[in-house]
Amino acid sequence: MQANSQEKSTRLIAFAVSHYCEKVRWALERQSIPFIEERHVPGFHWLFTLPNGGKSVPLLLTKAGIFTDSTDILHYLDVIAPTSQRLYPADPELRREVETLEDLFDTILGVSVRRWAYFYLLNNYKLMQKLLCDGVPAVESILFPIVFSQVRFITRKDYNITAESAADSLNQIKGLFEKVNNLLADGRSYLVGNSFSAADLTFACLVAPILIPPEYGGKTAALDELPDEMAVVHHELRNTLAGAFALRLFREERRNGFRLTNLVQG
Repeated sequence: MQANSQEKSTRLIAFAVSHYCEKVRWALERQSIPFIEERHVPGFHWLFTLPNGGKSVPLLLTKAGIFTDSTDILHYLDVIAPTSQRLYPADPELRREVETLEDLFDTILGVSVRRWAYFYLLNNYKLMQKLLCDGVPAVESILFPIVFSQVRFITRKDYNITAESAADSLNQIKGLFEKVNNLLADGRSYLVGNSFSAADLTFACLVAPILIPPEYGGKTAALDELPDEMAVVHHELRNTLAGAFALRLFREERRNGFRLTNLVQG
């Protein structure tokens, strides 16, 4: 199936702030697949995900089917991608390495970044409104002041956000940065093999809320909007091999300024 057969039929249900949604957004744009992005405030998204067999975002609807997990989406996109744009190596051993790192980043790094960031940001109503309401339907923006306290309560409960879990998450983040530092210490350009892969893309996306790359395709806080505790970590991790690596990937691989997204606000 060629990418152009997906034109005008591919829909991404997303949160503007989600680093997992950025993972899918980046992969779609890398393969030059036009798509419609439908952003929602958390909670309202269930009106669109549950009828399509999913609960969380990202959720991708295509002519070929519905995909409800960021890694499943990347696997699907890899099947229809031209060889030069594929994110998983043909060599079985290299592919295993890519998938192992991707799973590690998905299940530990992305979860830890989300929990740590929300711990600091959820009490800032104005900033959360800016982050969560970007590009959403007007009715969701209007209702946001009414539903925010419930959104905050559910987010804290679902993601187990406490001072202790946030501290543990930061330790996990720093541990994985150290792992990536060690991989990059030999001077390699990519985490696995000699080309950009799903491991690289996933790492860069999932640390983006900390590093705040200007090429990010969703919505992030500005550095001067972060509390001091987050700003300290931002500067610390940007100045590591892993941080510089993620920022380089956004500059060189993200195709800044080339957007195939049709953002629908409803």
